[in-house]
Amino acid sequence: MIIDTHVHIGGEAVGFHMNEDMVITAMEKYGIDFSIVSNSDAGEVDHQQKLLPEELQITQEEALMRTIRFARKHPGKIGVAIWVKPLTQGMTKELEDMVYANRDIICAIKLHPFHSHVAPTDERVLPYIELAEKLGVPVVSHTGHGVEDAPQKLYEAAKMFPKVSFVMVHMGLGTDNQEALDLLGKADNLYGDTTWVPMSTTIEAVERYGSKRILFGSDTPIDGGDTYLHNPKGDRSLYQDYFHELPGLISLEAYEDLMYRNAVRIFGLKRFLTGGND
Repeated sequence: MIIDTHVHIGGEAVGFHMNEDMVITAMEKYGIDFSIVSNSDAGEVDHQQKLLPEELQITQEEALMRTIRFARKHPGKIGVAIWVKPLTQGMTKELEDMVYANRDIICAIKLHPFHSHVAPTDERVLPYIELAEKLGVPVVSHTGHGVEDAPQKLYEAAKMFPKVSFVMVHMGLGTDNQEALDLLGKADNLYGDTTWVPMSTTIEAVERYGSKRILFGSDTPIDGGDTYLHNPKGDRSLYQDYFHELPGLISLEAYEDLMYRNAVRIFGLKRFLTGGND
């Protein structure tokens, strides 16, 4: 079984093209059993950290509704991560009502400190983390090498909310991952994911902390429908290492923890799955 904990739709406003058909086709082609999906249309700033024009902004509620519809079309295949907008909106009653009305398919709160230009510890973000705590779902957050999205900021949020699980997506995108690796040892409720993370980093995480602290994620279909295989230039994807090389380098138990068991536990996915895998 493979669960991809970091999948997207949307993103046209910041130059990505990711849709529902691409996700489902990739899942079928590459044997992905379940995907947790967030809608990149809820991004608030562009790659230069400038506020997106009003005509390109959609509300977090609109973005969530599109993701909910997608999940409803594919029961048992798609779970929802709520991409939130702390910079331009903040928590709303409408969002809370939508979340509770669709609690059965909600798997996580999604933060993007880079495309919101707001750190996870910012007071504008805290109501979303408080909602995650009430729901009993994790907070997943982009981490990179900037000020707002540094792994250290997510670690600080994890210390503020010890009852909430936090996932460092990318484990510091654009870095050598060492800061994120070190932080895994400082908070029991902090986890990593494999999105654009070299296999060697994941092996190091398993060696240092055991196999319960990192999850499989990919950003599919950010590089197109074959993100799991290659980039748009045809260069081999690092996810091929995870599919074909990693099983021979770590134990079967560790590999299954990485590829699905940790996700089932942290995201509460047992309700979605059949066949007794937990």
